[in-house]
Amino acid sequence: MRTIISIAMNPSIDKSANVDRVIVERKLYCTMPVSEPGGGGANVSRAIKKLGGESKLIYPSGGILGQLFNELLEKEKIGHLPISSTGMTRESLVIFEESTGLQYRFGMPGPILRDEEWRQCLDELVSAEPKPDYIVASGSLPFGVPVDFYARVARIGKEKGSKVIVDAPSENLKPVLREGVYLIKPNIREFRELFDEQIKEEPQIKEKAREIIKTGQNEIVVVSLGAAGVIVAFDETVEHIVPPTVPVISKVGAGDSMVAGIVLSLAKGMPVPNAIRFGVAAGTAAVMTPGTELCRREVAERLYKEMDSVSA
Repeated sequence: MRTIISIAMNPSIDKSANVDRVIVERKLYCTMPVSEPGGGGANVSRAIKKLGGESKLIYPSGGILGQLFNELLEKEKIGHLPISSTGMTRESLVIFEESTGLQYRFGMPGPILRDEEWRQCLDELVSAEPKPDYIVASGSLPFGVPVDFYARVARIGKEKGSKVIVDAPSENLKPVLREGVYLIKPNIREFRELFDEQIKEEPQIKEKAREIIKTGQNEIVVVSLGAAGVIVAFDETVEHIVPPTVPVISKVGAGDSMVAGIVLSLAKGMPVPNAIRFGVAAGTAAVMTPGTELCRREVAERLYKEMDSVSA
């Protein structure tokens, strides 16, 4: 199996709990909270593990919450390389309202990283042995980290001969496209923000994705449409992949689970169309689990088989 490194520059302790009703200005009594390591790249590594794969996670870690983050990764037996930071690792909160089935998500901004801290993350990537076949850079960037950080990751990936996958806000994707990268996975809002014109209809999305491929900015574009699936473009192919209809419990980490399913499948040598389908299946499986649990392997594999039989 080929090697995978994930990068999470703004990791968080994801805390989730239930409450009967959310009522303004009233003290609300929640269920016992569950704490899990979260944030883009961290969720990708966790989902890879849940899907039966292995990866190493590089991330800044600070304060008592950073120590808890390290311990939670160890508990899940996820390979990790923490970079000590002076700023405290952030927390995020997910509250599920039982009476309505609504979910409330509160994400904190994270610490301010010093230059030497974010640079050390890049240095560890440069010196990584064995050379990673795939590098996944996912999630928001904390204060202090330059907007072109993921473009620097892409540059390192090219120098090392690694395939880089980026799932990030549009402001961080623009420098990545200028640098060139293997795969990007924006959601539809982020994809629209990459261009100066309105993109509303499916033919427009497909055309713009095709343009990115034709210019050589990257090899694969996966545009997430939420419940409507994804539009994927690579080589001469542009396709809309629709996921199975499933009950939605929590959308936390669905996009990260999708990325995990894609990169793990590619690392196993699966053809691109199949790898994207398995990624969609993993993302769909994630919405079926509560809180911040992410995807379950047996569910992802079952959904993939269902999708494969439909497309056959």
